Amino acid sequence: MSDKELSTGEYFRYRIRRDTRGVVSFCARNWRERRLFRWGAVLCALGVLGLIAGWILIARDLPDAETLLDYEPPLPTMVRGIDGEIVHSFARERRVQLQFQDFPPQLVNAFTSAEDKTFWTHGGVDFTGLAGAVVDYVSKLGSGERARGGSTITQQVAKNILVGNEYSITRKLREMILAHRIEGVLTKQQIMELYLNEIPLGRRSFGVQAAARAYFDKDVGDLDLHEMAYLAVLPKAPETYSRKQHYDAALERRNWVLGQMAENGHITEAEAAREEAKPLGLVDHATPTRSADAGYFLEEVRRQLMAKYGETAEDGPHSVYAGGLWVRTSLDTELQKAARDSLRAGLLRYHANRGWRGPIATINFDDGEWRSQLASSYLSINYQDWRVGVVTKRNGNSATIGFTDGKEYPLTNLPDALKPGDVIVASPKNNQYRVRTVPEVSGGFLAQNPATGRILAMQGGFDFRLGSFNRATQADRQPGSTIKPFVYATGLDNGFTPATMVPDKTYCYYQGSNLGEKCFRNYGGRSGGEHTMRWGLEQSRNLMTIHVAMDSGMDNVVKTIDRVGIGKYKPYPAFALGAGDTTVLKMVNAYSALVDHGLQHQPTVIDYVQDRHGKVIWRADTRDCTGCNMDEWDGKPMPRLAQKGVQVLDPRTAYQTVHMLEGVVQRGTAVVLRDLGLPLFGKTGTTTGPTNVWFVGGSPDIVAGVYMGFDQPRNMGGYAQGGTYAAPIFKQFVKETRDKWNGRPFLAPEGIRMVRIDRRTGHRVFDAWPSGEPLASVIWEAFKPDTEPRRNARQDEIDALRELVIAQLRRREARAKADSSSNGNAPGNFAEEQGGIY
Repeated sequence: MSDKELSTGEYFRYRIRRDTRGVVSFCARNWRERRLFRWGAVLCALGVLGLIAGWILIARDLPDAETLLDYEPPLPTMVRGIDGEIVHSFARERRVQLQFQDFPPQLVNAFTSAEDKTFWTHGGVDFTGLAGAVVDYVSKLGSGERARGGSTITQQVAKNILVGNEYSITRKLREMILAHRIEGVLTKQQIMELYLNEIPLGRRSFGVQAAARAYFDKDVGDLDLHEMAYLAVLPKAPETYSRKQHYDAALERRNWVLGQMAENGHITEAEAAREEAKPLGLVDHATPTRSADAGYFLEEVRRQLMAKYGETAEDGPHSVYAGGLWVRTSLDTELQKAARDSLRAGLLRYHANRGWRGPIATINFDDGEWRSQLASSYLSINYQDWRVGVVTKRNGNSATIGFTDGKEYPLTNLPDALKPGDVIVASPKNNQYRVRTVPEVSGGFLAQNPATGRILAMQGGFDFRLGSFNRATQADRQPGSTIKPFVYATGLDNGFTPATMVPDKTYCYYQGSNLGEKCFRNYGGRSGGEHTMRWGLEQSRNLMTIHVAMDSGMDNVVKTIDRVGIGKYKPYPAFALGAGDTTVLKMVNAYSALVDHGLQHQPTVIDYVQDRHGKVIWRADTRDCTGCNMDEWDGKPMPRLAQKGVQVLDPRTAYQTVHMLEGVVQRGTAVVLRDLGLPLFGKTGTTTGPTNVWFVGGSPDIVAGVYMGFDQPRNMGGYAQGGTYAAPIFKQFVKETRDKWNGRPFLAPEGIRMVRIDRRTGHRVFDAWPSGEPLASVIWEAFKPDTEPRRNARQDEIDALRELVIAQLRRREARAKADSSSNGNAPGNFAEEQGGIY
């Protein structure tokens, strides 16, 4: 450092010391001599300390404004069907996320004119507007009214997203500090985008797109100018300006916004006047978002998503009601509608002429207003024009019914047991309502793709809105004779063939000293003779099934049943006739394994899940395809996915079982399906009582199962059988979705030999061909190698041949004796003739 620089530095240090001593001396002298100075100094010090303390208390725990750079608002989960179309959303609020460029410029101008005309120029706080808000606050002290104004759009973003809506001066100060910080982190466009997506606007709507749908049933890009102005008035008081009783106030406020837009140069005075002359044009109800009537299926999707990701934002970033997930499901809406309608038709068909079965719920009028109780029950129905209501009055042969909108109507067709407080279904007729009955009997239906395990349709009762209990997945019922194919499959694995003769006779066995002897009999008591195993399955003969099960070993039978996922049972013979509990889902998945040559897939309702940015975060098919995404072909064979699923049955056994089950449709207990003219397989089931009736079956592409019964099992009546009630439900399902059934035949796997046999005797046939007629005596039968019946001939032909051989032998013997007496013995000639005969 130079001398000149050193001297300059010394000079400034000298001046600082001198001036500091002067100030200190001045303060000390005035502190000693002047009381007013002392009080002023103390007050200034306290003020500075107060400001520092206040700043620390207010700003110390403020959230970091930079978190808004990665802010992800709560968004609903959107559910797509098998065709990629949206079928439902899991949402508790209306929210739609848009980008800044998606908002019409005049919509942005409407909000800045109404809320923050200096938005594009201020640094987060508008001090002019703040001064007015302070005056408003002071004027309303003690009145109970809430002061308004003073918050810029940036402050509202801070309030809505980061600091909350507490009404206090402290919150306002925190909001101002944070707004200043936000302006230093985000651009004005980013702030406006957050604001227009997050602002609460009433009718459970957050953001302008959701509000545009809720109030005008339009997207933001389709709004008229006066509609944009109306949305801009809502942030001040959404629950006030959105109600009919405040129509005039909302109209006045909307016109004020239009005037502000004209004053700020966004529109002309003429445009403002034209728009002010228009009514608000609000809609009572927006067109609902497309939602398939698949409550049972969608509830299963929701349950699985919540198990994986949680319900709300507190449970994680991918929660069902805040994570903004996109979920691809296997729901086929055409099949789902057919499943719903077919099951309902079957339940109503059974219930016909059985009268009113009682209310679906009851309301106690002493617990509060009936309308509120009815609304909070969330009971409804989507069938024809039926509605759920409550009986409000009953006086002899007259009664009234009330609905959630508060309206009451006369009620007709009154059952004797009907009383006030009963929640019932009714249908309109003129200006009255007629009592209807939801069938007491219920059931479940499920359809699956056997090649993938994807569940295509699911109906767990008459209507999901009447109760969420899913009888397709949650109801444990006895499957009855639908279990028999797996008993016969066990027999095929243990030496039986479809042509094996099995006795159809009473089977008894000793259970021990406590239980004694147990005897099995056929349904209806008929029995006798021996028949082919195929015939026993087609006609669902209990005794033949027991003989097959016991000869194959019940241990082996229950292992097969367990292996295909139906259930874990003890090796008791009753389980071979369907005495164990299972579900429709398990039975359909087991039959799917039969169709897919013994390969079984995990049943799924969700194909894959994407986060809000489109990234796949879960998928059902976890197979890895190495090399599938290579940039250039490496010259090696094409990459192939590994086989999916678990081999639970011998492919040949599975096909033999399916081939026999085709006969159930052609000439057995499911013959009601034969006129569909499709390659179908299946099996009916009827449990003891009967308490349940079943059918499970389908095609190579779709396997479906249905059961019907009371939730508290009881006798359905002796006429109730799987072939008379359950199979017709499946038949209607196929008829309503005929375009989904391509008529593809069941293909035999490698190792199956198709042989002509007599279907009654099981004998092999050589002189005739199958005609294709259902009741033809000669059919093609499927056998494993070296198990087909041997060549047979008629007994009289055998006897005739034997007599001919004996006669020839005697003639040769006589000739030989004659020759030996004259010429000597000639054994060579005899051997040659013998060889010729054989």
